[in-house]
Amino acid sequence: MNERTTQMKMFIRTFGCQMNVHDSEQMAELMRREGYTLSADAAGADLIIINTCSVRAKPSAKVFSELGRYRTLKDDNPNLVIVVTGCTAQEYGELLLKRVDFLDIVLGTHNLHHLPRLVAAARARRMRSSCTEFHKEVASLEMLSAPPTGALSAFVTIMQGCDNFCSYCIVPHVRGREQSRPPEAIVAEIEQLAAAGIKEVTLLGQNVNSYGKDDKARNGFGELLRRVNAIEGIERIRFTTSHPKDLGEEMMRCFVDLEKLCEHIHLPFQSGSDRILKLMKRGYTREEYLQKVARLRSLCPDIAISADVIVGFPTESATDFADTLALMKDIEFDNLFSFKYSPRPFTAAQSLPDDVDKETKAERLSILQEQQAQQTLQNNKKREGHLEEVLVEGHSAKGDGLMGRTRGNRVVNFPGEATLIGKFVTVSIKTGLQNSLRGEIKW
Repeated sequence: MNERTTQMKMFIRTFGCQMNVHDSEQMAELMRREGYTLSADAAGADLIIINTCSVRAKPSAKVFSELGRYRTLKDDNPNLVIVVTGCTAQEYGELLLKRVDFLDIVLGTHNLHHLPRLVAAARARRMRSSCTEFHKEVASLEMLSAPPTGALSAFVTIMQGCDNFCSYCIVPHVRGREQSRPPEAIVAEIEQLAAAGIKEVTLLGQNVNSYGKDDKARNGFGELLRRVNAIEGIERIRFTTSHPKDLGEEMMRCFVDLEKLCEHIHLPFQSGSDRILKLMKRGYTREEYLQKVARLRSLCPDIAISADVIVGFPTESATDFADTLALMKDIEFDNLFSFKYSPRPFTAAQSLPDDVDKETKAERLSILQEQQAQQTLQNNKKREGHLEEVLVEGHSAKGDGLMGRTRGNRVVNFPGEATLIGKFVTVSIKTGLQNSLRGEIKW
């Protein structure tokens, strides 16, 4: 490897979910092996990777404005290689090359492992390329990335794709059908992470509750959690995302049986209206969702629950929206990720009339978010007086102490010395705020 190669810089811009963050980590590792170093600034980079999300229209549209920022960099440095990857790359494919004449590579979700080869071809032969084929086996699932120096937590992909085909969701069309990794490979990766000092892992998949269903010889998600729980050095286990229709008793009992499994679940409900849920093809009713939450809380009373919700789905009436607000009130979510519906290509809902106007969508989203903000604050205030186990992750945002997360995934800020970073401490919660907790270490 020559001196010029070892000095090359790459810049990665990541949109979207935790799975995209982990994909970016994997691509960074691939290119490090080729002599690239990660840069926090696109200016001066030899390689720019834009890792995209197309679950909603807005982040997908952002890709083009993001690319526009790099045109002048390409004009100044014709050797700069620009790559678009992720779900928007899969959605548009070769059309991206036609729309953006200075773009070099379009890389689909099943083809991350081809990145070094395509970058080399772009540099050596000015070769533009689009690589978006789906494969029976996704090679990138077994691409391991070393955790950053000093990292305490790491993402581990256990599966990719989705077989649910909810009527609004583009994921099966851009991520493909469900593919589960062998449990032995997952365990081996986590053992390596533990040896590198990682204390907390988050298991990733579009629907972790259906892990292993694509291969009847494998055991399910509950059994995988039990195997991860037995790995020495790992102190905390998290996972995302769960589909309510596949959340069963065996998995729920893991919150009782496994001491390392954190008391938090992300369980998207999307709507509180049975009529809308049916149009969404979610596979459960409002009552079934409520029953599963009730069962979770009977097994694990302190469990924190977050969710996703969509407002303004086609034909959503004021009554349907009221049902959503009522469900939120009944459950008292700890946190909620809320979105306005936007039609996505390839989906069944695209054929439905997008008949809830923009103003109504915006108003409903505002009402919903205000209700949730009040609930989140109320839930945080309920933590006052509690003792919480906190993994100290670093300095607080204001620089006046330390910060970490509870097992329920709540951010806590508290006074303390930097020597505590990386350790578990017990914090007495003094104040519940809108987005965090404040407390003091209990020695």
